[in-house]
Amino acid sequence: MQPPKEALLHFIREALAEDVGDGDHTSLACIPADKKSTARLLVKDYGVIAGVGFASFLLKTLEPDIEMEVFLEDGSEIHPGDIAFTAYGHTQTLLKGERLLLNVMQRMSGIATQASMFAGEVEGLSTRILDTRKTTPFNRWLEKWAVHIGGCDNYRFGLFDRIMIKDNHVDACGSISLAIDRVHEYMKAKGLDLEITVEVRNLDELAEVMRRGGVHRIMLDNFEVPLLKEAVEIIDGAYETEASGGIVLNTVRKYAETGVDFVSSGALTHTVDPLDLSFKIDA
Repeated sequence: MQPPKEALLHFIREALAEDVGDGDHTSLACIPADKKSTARLLVKDYGVIAGVGFASFLLKTLEPDIEMEVFLEDGSEIHPGDIAFTAYGHTQTLLKGERLLLNVMQRMSGIATQASMFAGEVEGLSTRILDTRKTTPFNRWLEKWAVHIGGCDNYRFGLFDRIMIKDNHVDACGSISLAIDRVHEYMKAKGLDLEITVEVRNLDELAEVMRRGGVHRIMLDNFEVPLLKEAVEIIDGAYETEASGGIVLNTVRKYAETGVDFVSSGALTHTVDPLDLSFKIDA
């Protein structure tokens, strides 16, 4: 699930332009241009590491001949004192990329750790955990990459790759049935073939969707666990089912045990603590 090369290059260019500007003047002043060093990625936390692939791509973008030795691949469990990888190249290059490398890896590793815990909570059940669009602007590819590394699934990448009729669409349109009708008319006119999810807030709206049909998945939003179980039994496999709305780590298994096909949780990406990592240059 590695992001497209073009997306990574664009991100790196913009991030370095923000951080480096017209030059890393401290390194340029202190360190000879021909000096080479080895840098170690040191782990100072417990969790699941993510972003090793990004670090390799970043450093080799900055200096194609940089030599890397990887000891912990993406998705590995980590402990304080571990060395994830070493990189050997020009010292100025290593320092130029240090902050971007750490910012991304710490954030990605925090997300991967969170995703791993969510996946562990539903182990043995058929329910799959999905991320959401609650991501940091311009970092979505990286954050969804981390979710995948941690063992959960990616949902929509944006508004363009799936139809999702939510409460605001329904209220603005007038009814669920009318919204579904208009979606089908729109896709026919545009020559689109996108899967359709419709959000329901209660059993009355669920009944309307069951009568109208024409969707692939029903999202049961903010349903309490007993009501969710009842809704899943009503749907009875006619459509995919998804639970959403305030589902966090210590409640996700209860929701999954209702038999719902998917649980989507913004907590995979928007309430995550970064892992403590360090990038140290050996003199």
